[in-house]
Amino acid sequence: MKDYLIYIAEDDEDDREFFLDALAEIPLSCTTRVFSNGIDLMDDLFSSSKLPDIIFLDLRMPLMDGFECLTDIRNFNKFSDIKIVVYSTSYHEREVRQLEEDGANRYLQKPSSFNVLKTLLYQSIKSLEPEHSYSDKEFVILS
Repeated sequence: MKDYLIYIAEDDEDDREFFLDALAEIPLSCTTRVFSNGIDLMDDLFSSSKLPDIIFLDLRMPLMDGFECLTDIRNFNKFSDIKIVVYSTSYHEREVRQLEEDGANRYLQKPSSFNVLKTLLYQSIKSLEPEHSYSDKEFVILS
């Protein structure tokens, strides 16, 4: 079984714990790294020898928000294989379209239900596997 390296960029401590608790309960092997802002995430991407398989990126963070991180990540070819799931509590069609154009693979609207979050995280991670994979051109909205 593959061990997925997952990065979570989330400024809210409660939401970080919610995500980590949900990841711990899904039937996949995951190693996680958490970041409280986009600047720390970007610093790690440029210094780390092993890149993550997937980044769950909060849209609204201080210092460097999800839009800025996504744009910066997609500006470097060495990060092109990293899947990026952007998430937020809100859903604004214009923003979601912009995220798709900027290179996000998925958009996830944060659920209030723990079980729904587990399902959405599981689906997002499983989509990395070849038999479940979606094309790089396909953009998926999960809510």
